[in-house]
Amino acid sequence: MAHGHKLEIFRGLVKFKSNTQKIWGVLAFLTLITAVEVVLGIMKPEALTDTHVLGMKLLNWIFIILTLVKAYYIAWDFMHLRDEKSALRRAIVWTPIFLVLYLVFILLVEADYIYNVYRDSFISWNF
Repeated sequence: MAHGHKLEIFRGLVKFKSNTQKIWGVLAFLTLITAVEVVLGIMKPEALTDTHVLGMKLLNWIFIILTLVKAYYIAWDFMHLRDEKSALRRAIVWTPIFLVLYLVFILLVEADYIYNVYRDSFISWNF
């Protein structure tokens, strides 16, 4: 049974009249998130670079979260996950999120260990 695509985003908060308008709306949303990332990357506000959360600068956490939001939204809208059963959506969306969080955790732990070895031991910084 064929059915038309939903012409709304943000769970029906914004509705469009055609697929072309919807594509432009999605493009505007993704462009806005990217612009926020670029502005934060260029300005690097001190409040975000001096604040550390779980061993990493708050600015880096913001970049990771915004990147995950963009990836989720691209999968949700362009891969039409919103039309699938909830079990399939969860399997596709949550698996990479957990894997990315696990990777970030491992990278932070290992980087902190290596930093402490170079800082506190007889090994010198050669780079």
